[in-house]
Amino acid sequence: MSELRVAAADVGTRTDVLVTRLTGLSRSYVAGAMKNGHVSVNGSVAKPSRILEAGDLVRFAIDPPAAYEIQPQAIALDVVYEDDTIIVVNKPAGLVSHPAHGSPDGTLVNALLARLGTLPGEAIRGGLVHRLDRDTSGLLLAAKTETALATLGRAMQKRYIKREYRGLVEGVPRDAQGTVRGALGRDIRNRMRYTIRSDGKPSTTHYAVREALRNAAELTFALETGRTHQIRVHMAALGHPIVNDPLYGRPDSRLALPGQALHAWKLAFKHPQTKEYLAFEAEPPPAYLAALAFLRG
Repeated sequence: MSELRVAAADVGTRTDVLVTRLTGLSRSYVAGAMKNGHVSVNGSVAKPSRILEAGDLVRFAIDPPAAYEIQPQAIALDVVYEDDTIIVVNKPAGLVSHPAHGSPDGTLVNALLARLGTLPGEAIRGGLVHRLDRDTSGLLLAAKTETALATLGRAMQKRYIKREYRGLVEGVPRDAQGTVRGALGRDIRNRMRYTIRSDGKPSTTHYAVREALRNAAELTFALETGRTHQIRVHMAALGHPIVNDPLYGRPDSRLALPGQALHAWKLAFKHPQTKEYLAFEAEPPPAYLAALAFLRG
């Protein structure tokens, strides 16, 4: 059990932010531990959002998460491009990007490890420059060296890596193109979901109608930020959730889709070593195209 008396410098800080800083653990992991009663303020179990005051006594006992032992697994990959520095794959819907709670193996990282032998960076996200939701298909970039991973990581932060998605949405947006802005954070009522909230991370999604369908539409999306579930949350907030989205919309039994109809179809970036500008495009998978054909009527 660790404890800290809140000093003037920490007055006004959220409890989860302070404990995150003290433990070095992720904020989401600390928030989960707090939900289970592992943090108290002045003897009472504390909510993550509790604002601390001078003299508050914060006590916490949080064990670090068990380390995943990432094993190589022979999982087939659709490799779009590969050289000594980077690899671009077309991830199928249903494949988790990296090991996490509930998906300890059978992920893209396990497959990359089997193909490449070693991966740079944090083991659990080995080599990944960005991620895609499990049921979102499409282009994903990974690095083979520490230098490439660091260079591409900076490029991602500065928004130099361009990604474009195609998605099917319920209904047809009133405007042929537009922008959705809304800070995203965890939904306090359902930890599996994200929602627009004032204390979330700033997020911006640009969309354009590619084709109007029967009570639906195909849109393209360009992201200024790459938050978890960003397109899905923003489109649901606009009143046009992604088709067959089990979290932010509704399942559609007429369609043979594993989840939300969303595909990362374009990826462009400057090569971290040669500085050559590379651009890739991958058509959506057959299940997506079949859903598109069905919704055309």
